[in-house]
Amino acid sequence: MNIKPLADRVLVLPAPAEEKTIGGIIIPDTAKEKPLKGEVVAVGNGTKDEEMILKLGDQVLYGKYAGTELEIEGVKYLIMRQSDVLAVVG
Repeated sequence: MNIKPLADRVLVLPAPAEEKTIGGIIIPDTAKEKPLKGEVVAVGNGTKDEEMILKLGDQVLYGKYAGTELEIEGVKYLIMRQSDVLAVVG
């Protein structure tokens, strides 16, 4: 993959949705909660007003509606502004 986010944007690989069952019934993909955690796989350089503090490999938490979904080579990613990231985990 050769994607370089611009300015204060980061590319996040969302954690896989957890498989949940209710009394033996498997919940379909369309009803699963979207994960709110992921790993930063690419970062921009930041802007003159906002330094890039996230780095490759950071485990991050983000808002439910943060970012824009993209699919690259069959893998779904989110691209979002650094300010959409709520926290770094660990």
